[in-house]
Amino acid sequence: MERLRKYGFILGFLAVPVTLYVVFVISPYIQAFQLSLTSWNGYQATPAFVGLENFTRLFQDEVFWNALRTHGIVLLVMPLVVLALALVFAFLLNLGGGSRGAGMRGVWGSTFYKVVFFAPQVLALAIVAVLWKAIYRPDESGVINGALMRLGFDPVGWMSDPRLALWSLIAVMVWQAVGFYVVLFSAGMSSIPKDYFEAAMLDGAGRFTLFFRITLPLLRDTLQVGWVYLGIAAFDCFALVQVLTLDQGGPDGATTVLPVEIFKTAFSYSKVGYASAMGVALFFLTITFAVLTLRVTRREKIEL
Repeated sequence: MERLRKYGFILGFLAVPVTLYVVFVISPYIQAFQLSLTSWNGYQATPAFVGLENFTRLFQDEVFWNALRTHGIVLLVMPLVVLALALVFAFLLNLGGGSRGAGMRGVWGSTFYKVVFFAPQVLALAIVAVLWKAIYRPDESGVINGALMRLGFDPVGWMSDPRLALWSLIAVMVWQAVGFYVVLFSAGMSSIPKDYFEAAMLDGAGRFTLFFRITLPLLRDTLQVGWVYLGIAAFDCFALVQVLTLDQGGPDGATTVLPVEIFKTAFSYSKVGYASAMGVALFFLTITFAVLTLRVTRREKIEL
């Protein structure tokens, strides 16, 4: 009887959140899977069932493969740059100031720098895109090109040149994301006993050794989480591409990504069934990446 009351109490608390999760998360996923097997245009009362035809067409679609290429480049470059910068900045802010008395300290003003680094996180991605759109303007009113023209250089088409557009987009993604991981790694470093660093310094270890032989191994779990989060972000990019780029994915498809193509296909071309097939493909790509990353980077936990 006591056990029944305990489980009834737990179920009473879980009933509402689980119901909301099923209705607003699981149910839309199921509907998307169903729609991916139809040729629904968004207006028909009864969608026509076409089976796997949308997926067959999808794998023959150059736009789909071009979007995957963009995701692949972002997935390779953006997480590496963000994690590398965040690790270096976090190390300097927490341990870069040397020893003081019996403890380690960060560089002077480290608390202020953490606030500055984290500031882009409080901005909506659409606002970040509008801000960088002004910075990347191709004429003298742009922040970068205005400075270049005053120095006697020709303006650069940061978002209009197919060779530069994707790298300019990745730069914005790095700028927006790095602050969060500086704070995340700072929290991880603060949980490492300072005795480890002090003992290593007494043995003659330098900053290089402290970073690669102590800090990185003990932050492996935090790095794993950061890599998964950034990988998922690399499969998104919708707001930045939609607002910042030319023609929502241009020029010439140089910055197109699957979420933007899903939006266009569903709401501009009225091909909801085909857009749902793209969404299903994106879902499995994201899940596969997360599972593979967690399995490949899995190891026994180090006890501090």
